[in-house]
Amino acid sequence: MQPVCVLTIAGSDSGGGAGIEADLRTFASLGVHGCVAITAITAQNTYEVRAVAALEAEMVRTQVETVSDDLSIRATKTGMLARPATVVEVGALAREGRLGLLVVDPVLVTSSGHPLMEHGGIEAYRSALLPYATVATPNLLEACALVDLDPRTIHSVDDMVGVAQGVLDFGPQVVLVKGGHYAGTHAETTPDVIVSSSGVVILESARVVTSNDHGTGCSLAAAITARLALGDTVHDAISFAKTYVWRALVGAAPWQLGKGHGPIDHLGWNSQ
Repeated sequence: MQPVCVLTIAGSDSGGGAGIEADLRTFASLGVHGCVAITAITAQNTYEVRAVAALEAEMVRTQVETVSDDLSIRATKTGMLARPATVVEVGALAREGRLGLLVVDPVLVTSSGHPLMEHGGIEAYRSALLPYATVATPNLLEACALVDLDPRTIHSVDDMVGVAQGVLDFGPQVVLVKGGHYAGTHAETTPDVIVSSSGVVILESARVVTSNDHGTGCSLAAAITARLALGDTVHDAISFAKTYVWRALVGAAPWQLGKGHGPIDHLGWNSQ
């Protein structure tokens, strides 16, 4: 057996919970070889982001070109891109056919409110990157930002569907809007909305009560990317990824790593 190659274009999380670090653990646990193009480095831990230093878009392109000139990239996941110019550059790379199947996780802001994208990034996503996405995986807040809608106006799953359809209008083949922010911390289940030209699917999963949920969005998108590279359909890849992240949340639930939101159990440490 020879592993298939996938690529993550994202930022580094010095606390190890999200970003490149979470993507590579996810890829390894699912049996694919992970390559990277780093867009930014962060100084962060489980409770704060102290600083962000973004790389120039040309350096991001050079990383991708260098990897794809040598390795056959079956699928690519984007995470924190940090600069509008980088979003545009990654879109150009997708147009050139270097990225394979593309999962776009439009990282705009941390759950604590720290911005992770410079001004102009939303428009860059709309016009330059989302049109090339096989799957776009915004959370509800990111999806609302992409369609210029106040998230406080979302009161039902039908409202979530409307937002997802708005994101679909920018060109991705499938949109998955993650519903954790809609459900709230006291809900027993979390609704996720999948919208494509084939229709609408609502996926419900039981909420795991834990503060160790840092990097769940990154890990979900990375798991989708891995499963697409291995030959899953989009809907099968999404369903698998949701189960994978749910199990990783359950595994990490009793941990006490740091003072804030710790990582999830990507590698099944708690089941060993």
